[in-house]
Amino acid sequence: MDRLDQLRAFVATAQTGSFTAAADQMGISNRLTSKYVAGLEARLGVRLLQRTTRQVGLTPAGEDLLARAPALLDEFDAMLGEVAEGSKGLSGTLRLSAPMTFGEVYVVGMLARFGRAHPSIAVDLRLNDRYLDLAAEGLDLAFRLGRFDQASLKVRRIGRFCSTLVASTDYLAAHGTPATPQDIERHACIVDTNRRNPRRWVFKQGGEEVIANVSGRIFVNSARAAVALAQEGMGLAYVPRFALAGSLDAGELVALLPNYGTESGEIGTVYLEGRALPRKVRALIEFAAADMKASGILEDL
Repeated sequence: MDRLDQLRAFVATAQTGSFTAAADQMGISNRLTSKYVAGLEARLGVRLLQRTTRQVGLTPAGEDLLARAPALLDEFDAMLGEVAEGSKGLSGTLRLSAPMTFGEVYVVGMLARFGRAHPSIAVDLRLNDRYLDLAAEGLDLAFRLGRFDQASLKVRRIGRFCSTLVASTDYLAAHGTPATPQDIERHACIVDTNRRNPRRWVFKQGGEEVIANVSGRIFVNSARAAVALAQEGMGLAYVPRFALAGSLDAGELVALLPNYGTESGEIGTVYLEGRALPRKVRALIEFAAADMKASGILEDL
C-alpha cells in the first residue's frame, strides 16, 4: 500500500469530513479510501480520525498531520511536475485566497493575465474576507492586506495601498464639501465594517494624525458596496483606492481632502513556513508583484 496514497486519502477525508466525499475527490471507491486511512493509522500506530455515523473528525494527532501533509503533497507533486514539464512551461493547480473586494477588483484580472501567459496552469481562487488557514484549506498562498501577524506564515511584501475619501457631486451639492477631517463628523458616512476601526477614519497632516469619529446609518462589510452607495449619493465613503475602479475618472465620485494624507496598509502574499515554494507559486508571486506595479494600485513601500 503506497504511503503517498494513504496520505492523500487522509488529507482528502480530513478536509472534506467524509470518506465518501474524499473518495469522489480522489476518484476511487469509498472502501479503498477507508482502507488507505486505516493503513496509515496502523503504520503510525496512532488514530488520526474520529469516526461517527454522521461525520469524521480529527484527533490531536490528525490535526498535527493535517497541518503538514498538504504542503508536503503539494511539494512532492510540484517536484514531479517541474521534472516532467522541463521546457514545456508551468503546469498544475494553484490554490489561493484573497479578500473579497481586492480579489474581485484586481486579483481576478491579474489571474487572467497570468493564465494567458501560462495556459497549462489551473487556478482555484477562494474569495473571503476571513483569513483562511492555508494548511487546513490546502492553499498555496494568500493575498493579504494590512496585517501579516501570523507567525506560521512567510510573507512577501509587495507594496502599499492608500485610502481615499469620496462622495458624489449630488451629495456634495446637497450637503456641502468637507474641508477638514473634523467636518466629516457632521456628514452622513457609509461605514465599512471591514476596516480595523470602522468608525475612526485617520488622516495625516504635517506628520500628525487627525481623527474623524464618524457616524452614519449605513454599514456594509464591502468596500465595493461602500463605493456603490457613495455613487448613489448616500454619503461619504472612505475606501482603498483600488476599490474605486475608475469611478473618479468617470466623474461618478469626487476625491475629497486633497491636502491631507490618508490611511495606508501593506499588500503582500503569505505562504506556509518551512517549505520550498513550487516554481508555479514563485512565478505567480513575481508576476503579481510586477503586475500590481504596472496597474498603478500600489504606493511605494
